Amino acid sequence: MAGAEVTGYSLGMPTEPSLFQISSATDGINSVIGDIRDMNSLKTAFDAARPEIVLHLAAQPIVRESYKNPRYTYETNVMGTVNILECVRQSDSVKSFLNVTTDKVYKNNEWEWGYRENEPLDGFDPYSNSKSCAELVTHSYKNSFFLDGSVAVSTARAGNVIGGGDFAKDRIIPDCVRAAIQKQDIVVRNPNSTRPYQHVIEPLSVYLMIAAKQYEDCKFADYYNVGPDDSDCFKTVELVSLFCKYWGNGIKWIDQDVGGIHEANFLKLDCSKIKSVFNWRPCWNLETAVEKTVEWSKCWMNGGDVKACMDRQLEEFLHTKS
Repeated sequence: MAGAEVTGYSLGMPTEPSLFQISSATDGINSVIGDIRDMNSLKTAFDAARPEIVLHLAAQPIVRESYKNPRYTYETNVMGTVNILECVRQSDSVKSFLNVTTDKVYKNNEWEWGYRENEPLDGFDPYSNSKSCAELVTHSYKNSFFLDGSVAVSTARAGNVIGGGDFAKDRIIPDCVRAAIQKQDIVVRNPNSTRPYQHVIEPLSVYLMIAAKQYEDCKFADYYNVGPDDSDCFKTVELVSLFCKYWGNGIKWIDQDVGGIHEANFLKLDCSKIKSVFNWRPCWNLETAVEKTVEWSKCWMNGGDVKACMDRQLEEFLHTKS
C-alpha cells in the first residue's frame, strides 16, 4: 500500500488456518519459502532481492515451545540472526536494518517500573534468553562492521501484541477466540500477570518509521522499546474481561492453573526514548485493540471479506494517527 517492492522470506505457514493464507499476503509481493537457519538458501533469496531496507522478524516466538525445543529456539533466534546479518554485511545494497526482538530480553526483576533500553539483558527462559542473545549479536555486528554508517542498524523491543489472525498455541487472544467459537469458557493460566499489550498494527507502524528514518539519517539508528502507554499495561484478567465484553454471547473466563513452566509475572517497558526521539505516541488504547481484534475474528468466523476488514482497520489506524 505504501508503494514498496517487498520480498518476504519465511518458513511455510505455521498454523492452520493461517493469516498469511487468509489475507492473500502473497498478492503483490515476492514470497520465498525458506528456513532462516539455511544460510545458502537465505543468501540466494537475499542476493536476488538486493534489498535497501531489511526488517528481521523471523523467530521461534513462543515461551512454552522454547522449553520443549530449546535447541531449535536458539538455532532460529540466534543463528538465524547471525545469518541475516551476514547477508547484510556482504551486501552493497542495504542501507537500513531493523531487528525486532521482544520486551522479554531484559533481566526481569519483577519490579513495577518499566525497563529502559540501558537495562541489563538476560532473559530467563530459552525464548527470552535467545532473543537477548540476538540483541547482543546485532550489537556486535553493528560495532564490528557498520560503525562507518554504511548501514543503519537498530533493534526494537516490542511488548505483547494482539490482533486478528493470530492462531498460535499458548497465546491468550487466540485461546480466547478458540474458546468463543467453541462456546466454551476461556481458560486463563496466569490472570494476574501484567503485560504491555498493544494492537499489532501499532508496533508494525513503528518498525516502518524507524527503518525509514534511519534510512534517511543514520543518527536515528539505536535500540528502542516499543510499547503502549503505562495506562495500557494491564493484567491478563483485564484483557480477557475486555474480550468477553466485545465478543458478547455470554462468554466468560475461568482461572485454571495448568502448572509447569516459569513465566514472568510482571513486565513493563519504559518507552520514553522512542517518544522523545520520534515524537511518537500510541494511537489505539487496549480497549480499541481488543475491539478491533474481535471485529476481525468475527469477520473471519462468519466468512466475511477478511482482506477488506484488514484494509479498513489499517485506514482507520492511519487516520487516527494523522
